[in-house]
Amino acid sequence: MTDQIWRLHLGSGPLIATAVHDGHDVRDDVAKHLALTDLEQLREEDPFTGEWAEVAPTRVVGTRSRFEVDLNRPREKAVYRKPEDAWGLNVWKDDPPNEMFNRSLEQYDAFYASMHEMFTAIAEQYGHFIVFDLHTYNHRREGPDGPTADPEANPQVNIGTGTMDRQRWAPVVDSFLDTLRSFDFPGGKLDVRENVKFRGGNWPRWIHDEFPDNGIAIAIEFKKFFMDEWSGEPDNLMVEAIGDALKFTAPSVLDALKRA
Repeated sequence: MTDQIWRLHLGSGPLIATAVHDGHDVRDDVAKHLALTDLEQLREEDPFTGEWAEVAPTRVVGTRSRFEVDLNRPREKAVYRKPEDAWGLNVWKDDPPNEMFNRSLEQYDAFYASMHEMFTAIAEQYGHFIVFDLHTYNHRREGPDGPTADPEANPQVNIGTGTMDRQRWAPVVDSFLDTLRSFDFPGGKLDVRENVKFRGGNWPRWIHDEFPDNGIAIAIEFKKFFMDEWSGEPDNLMVEAIGDALKFTAPSVLDALKRA
């Protein structure tokens, strides 16, 4: 297994899609300490986001599980050492050596260094760029037979804009919101709301800190209504429709970006 923990497809244009939590694999030295079952691990990952990233010519997809290293957290919290770091889960069978965590953090550093180089080149070529930061989230935390979380506090799509200069990028964000809400989604228009459940993680925050005049990263969290989060079984119609909805937003968002 290569030590590079992401897959990059470099295309043309200022639209980039990222799926940093798509990965499920872990290194052998991590696997031997991991206490989680395959399904427990999958439940906290973001399946299908790598597939949805096809919306953009340039795509960055995480190839390792967030339980190895979490690319959407600050460096000091990027490896899960105790249950409170990971939704109360007992991640490890024992006390893993620091060497294991340090190797993961070296991968984290390599990722951010590579992304800085990539975004710098894109900004120089196009002036501005936009990142679709793709994620999913659970809404049946009480178990496979438990109730679903209150829809009022758990929209089908949560748009996180809490790490950006919202006023600066208002035309782009508003265009994205309006277009996604208008998409003819199976079963009715999507419930798309801003900063209800999440405001955006370290990945978009870093983009906005490093490229304040050039880059906008919209954190897009899909509630797992498109799958059974306990069994991992997808509703393929919904998975495909989400991809179509994202593609539907691209032209208007890119048009708004030109005017930013």
